[in-house]
Amino acid sequence: MPLYGGIEAGGTKMVCAVGTGGDDLREIRFPTASAVESIPQAIQFFREAQQQAGVKLDAIGIASFGPIDPDPTSPTWGYVTTTPKPGWANVDFAGQIKQALDVPVAFDTDVNAAAYGEGRWGAAQGLHTFVYLTIGTGIGGGAVSNGKLLHGLMHPEMGHSRVPHDWQKDPYAGSCGYHGDCWEGLAGGPAIQDRWKQSGRTLPEGHPAWDLEAHYLAHGLANIILIACPQRIIMGGGVMEHLFLFPMIRKNVQTILNGYVRVPHLAEEIDAFIVPPALGNRSGVLGAIAMAEQVAQ
Repeated sequence: MPLYGGIEAGGTKMVCAVGTGGDDLREIRFPTASAVESIPQAIQFFREAQQQAGVKLDAIGIASFGPIDPDPTSPTWGYVTTTPKPGWANVDFAGQIKQALDVPVAFDTDVNAAAYGEGRWGAAQGLHTFVYLTIGTGIGGGAVSNGKLLHGLMHPEMGHSRVPHDWQKDPYAGSCGYHGDCWEGLAGGPAIQDRWKQSGRTLPEGHPAWDLEAHYLAHGLANIILIACPQRIIMGGGVMEHLFLFPMIRKNVQTILNGYVRVPHLAEEIDAFIVPPALGNRSGVLGAIAMAEQVAQ
């Protein structure tokens, strides 16, 4: 049996796992410190896992926070690039893992990997074009188009797209350090906290925050629908653990699009079009395993 490794490197925690996917993973989780601290911890986990299994890993997939360089032809492929996270800017993440463990390495964003994982084992099985979004500390989006992860100049940065901001209804300036009131700046977890002076985790259903949140999230989804034409949109992350948001978002999307896109997905089938992840909070690390499986072939 092949054995794969996966790393999900998030802004606050890292998940390292070995297995073949599904329910056979052995994993550890630890806080994301600086690269100097975190990368050796990951390497040590994989060395011990190989010793216990008595076999060498076939490949490792890395699902990383960004921005990153995912271009295999670039001299900085595998790097975390201009991140504001202390101790991680311009770090050769994939290169250090590859050199230490001498295995093929796949490298992509955490949200692209989560999309890939949901396509392999989760809510997007059988589909060829879909989008995965995480709504939490930030807003990030990954996309699979015609069966392949979407890349171009770099990787998608959907959270920094623009959505309409009604300054009279919502005078909040936005939380994004780069763009102020971009999508992430208006609808990410920190924006909820800053606007309402209370964590979204403690705001009750029925609070005005959620009508505004559903409004902004739906505007971002409408942009994605019109540009990417996905067969399904999967929404994960801490904010979307409030499952009551889903019907609110779906209704807002239908209102915003106003019948312009006439497909069943956006009418009677919308409950199956905008959905939570089937893999829960394991989408990213399972996506990393799926990427490792692919690069090993």
